[in-house]
Amino acid sequence: MSIMALLIPIALLMGLAGLAAFFWALRTGQLDDPDGAAMRILAENEEPLQ
Repeated sequence: MSIMALLIPIALLMGLAGLAAFFWALRTGQLDDPDGAAMRILAENEEPLQ
C-alpha cells in the first residue's frame, strides 16, 4: 500500500506536466497549421534540389 503513496503523486505530476506542455504548444503556435506539412509534401518543386 505504501507504493500507492508514491505512484499517485508521480502520476499526477506527469499528467500536469503533459497538460502544461500542451498549453505551452498551444500558446506558442505549434498547432496553428496542422495541414500545412501534409500539403507541402504533395507540392511539386519549381526548381531542382542542389
